Amino acid sequence: MDITIKDLEHRYQVHSPFERLALYDVNLMIKDGTYLAIIGHTGSGKSTILQHLNGLLKPTKGTLSIGTHEITAGKKQKNLKAVRRLVGIVFQFPEHQLFEETVEKDISFGPLNFGVSEDDAKVKAKEALLRVGLPLEILQKSPFELSGGQMRRVAIAGVLAMEPKVLVLDEPTAGLDPKGRKEIMDLFYQLHKDKQLTTILVTHSMEDAAKYADEIVVMNKGTIEMRGTPREVYRSTETLKKLGLDLPETIKLQLQIESKLDVKFDKVSLTVEEMVEQIKTVVRRDDTI
Repeated sequence: MDITIKDLEHRYQVHSPFERLALYDVNLMIKDGTYLAIIGHTGSGKSTILQHLNGLLKPTKGTLSIGTHEITAGKKQKNLKAVRRLVGIVFQFPEHQLFEETVEKDISFGPLNFGVSEDDAKVKAKEALLRVGLPLEILQKSPFELSGGQMRRVAIAGVLAMEPKVLVLDEPTAGLDPKGRKEIMDLFYQLHKDKQLTTILVTHSMEDAAKYADEIVVMNKGTIEMRGTPREVYRSTETLKKLGLDLPETIKLQLQIESKLDVKFDKVSLTVEEMVEQIKTVVRRDDTI
């Protein structure tokens, strides 16, 4: 299911003294099955875009098409429930949205809200719980008796139980330690592949964008500054620095090695494994000279 954003603009508190332009001239085509990362400094418009994808915010100008559903500025939207079923959003600290008496009820809430029978909702809750790596034994427990990491997985299971076609992730690893962050990001990536989802990730982690995304969009002051594959985007080191964005640690190390040894690697290293292979290539090349 393709997503098309045309001439999107969003203003907060329109016609008030506090009116503020948050997005303008945003044009973006996201092909079905793409894993897209959106990066940018705080206030660049990343999260504002995400909230348009399932109608939490309405455009003040422009159009969003999600499959056959269209959200257009100035028009009354009649299909938002269908859009929200297609697009699942995992916000920062999703565990703060838990509210039901039991894990099963919390995960079942979304499917029930979309008209699924109680029996089917319970089946979906079990499937989603297993998918996020939690045991069925906790279904009848209060979510507030669980650890912080388990609570976050239960909240994610609640989104997955609605079986979205598009999974939107707004800084989903906020507050997690490195081990927890890797586990959650690997979980989302596996879901992306297994379910053939379109995944849209907003992140401050340059490493996560490099490792998981097919494409990266760079936001700056409310509009798109750059778009390309991770290798294309991270090759533009000076532009990223001017925008106040950091580089993945592997690329920082690559630049240091290239400068110190006066060599040039064949490509930008997005992972440690790629870095090791390129160092081996440089060493072999020098040995033959």
